[in-house]
Amino acid sequence: MKELNILANLDNVDEVMEFVTGELEQLNCSMKVQTQIEIAVEELFVNIANYAYNPDEGPATVRVEVEKEPPAISITFIDEGVPYDPLAKEDPDVTLGADERQIGGLGIFMVKESMDDIDYEYKDGKNILHIRKLI
Repeated sequence: MKELNILANLDNVDEVMEFVTGELEQLNCSMKVQTQIEIAVEELFVNIANYAYNPDEGPATVRVEVEKEPPAISITFIDEGVPYDPLAKEDPDVTLGADERQIGGLGIFMVKESMDDIDYEYKDGKNILHIRKLI
């Protein structure tokens, strides 16, 4: 398991992406899987940076774990911001045109669709969001 402790702000998105991408490159996963994971990581960290401590900033942890059998990668995001379960929001109606849909929720919907597992819990004053993708 590897862990990155960082301030949750938009200036740190690149560092988070480099951290996760560095781990992915060691796994020899397909470009499709790597891209899906990178999009999910960026979406989730940007949400934490924008909303968890708004208007302030606070700590965030990004934890990467590689599983051998079956081959998978798990990424956990932990912050101490306001309690928020992004999975509780109703999925957007993607059958509607972009101008007809309500704003928000599309990024989390894409994460839910592209990952094999995603779960959230609020524990000990922390938001803990976990994603997992089979490789």
